[in-house]
Amino acid sequence: MTRIAFLFPGQGSQAVGMGKGFYTTSASAKAVFEEANDALGFDLARLMFEGPEADLALTANTQPAVLTASVAASAACAERGLEPTLAAGHSLGEYSALAVARALRFADAVRIVRKRGELMQHAVPVGTGAMAAIMGLDLTEVERVCAEAAQGDIVGVANVNSPQQIVVAGHRAAVERAVALASDRGGKKSVLLPVSAPFHCALMTPATAGLARELDGVSVADPVFPVVRNVDAGVTRTAAEVKPFLLKQVASPVRWTDCVGRLAAEGASTFVEVGSGRILTGLLRRIVDGVRGLSVEDPAGLEKALAAIEGKASL
Repeated sequence: MTRIAFLFPGQGSQAVGMGKGFYTTSASAKAVFEEANDALGFDLARLMFEGPEADLALTANTQPAVLTASVAASAACAERGLEPTLAAGHSLGEYSALAVARALRFADAVRIVRKRGELMQHAVPVGTGAMAAIMGLDLTEVERVCAEAAQGDIVGVANVNSPQQIVVAGHRAAVERAVALASDRGGKKSVLLPVSAPFHCALMTPATAGLARELDGVSVADPVFPVVRNVDAGVTRTAAEVKPFLLKQVASPVRWTDCVGRLAAEGASTFVEVGSGRILTGLLRRIVDGVRGLSVEDPAGLEKALAAIEGKASL
């Protein structure tokens, strides 16, 4: 039997028009958009479908939009019988995974991630922090580069996206020093990223207290399928594990390479990226060999995924 892992994208995958195909073709997906609008008290769906792009790119809008697109796409998949046996999400995408696994109620999740976006944005004054992608150096070398570049500031690993694509975050000057050092050490390409805050580093610690207050007010349940966590690539199987690791995630690196490896170790052989974009499908090929990667961001993608999975199942 094919074990299917759903992968849920994070911030950066958003695009105007995201999810509209499912809104118009799937009753279950449309209900997800309507629930998001009701939970937030404004027309998130219209912002997602029509923009403007600058408003969609605001962190407090991006996070609920990406979550809603993923949960709506998952609902459309479920209508056609495509459901995961396990899952993981990249940063914000971990909330999508937990919502689809019914560990978090969707209305609660969409409210929490909007607040999470605000808290993360306000944790660091604009212009103080930065993030950069470092290509061509392994994790140990990037950690060494960060230690040398800090010079009293904060800079550290934020995302381990693949063995050769690692994102660092921290104070802008320290990140710039890390980029320069990485180039000196033989890194292929290191570039500052167009982000509004230095996510997943120690500078995000002030956001944790506010997020704890938001999470205190919601109930959680055991997930209906296992969810692999960003913080340690451990597996969340019980309600008791949900909140502590979401809190820790804010200021901790996203260990995506380890997450995908854990999904494969748990038996996943088909990976389906669900929601906007195909970033995680692209990374998949650089992390594990011999697995199938599919993406479902619109109805055409769903049809292709179903055909591929049914074809594999009949072999």
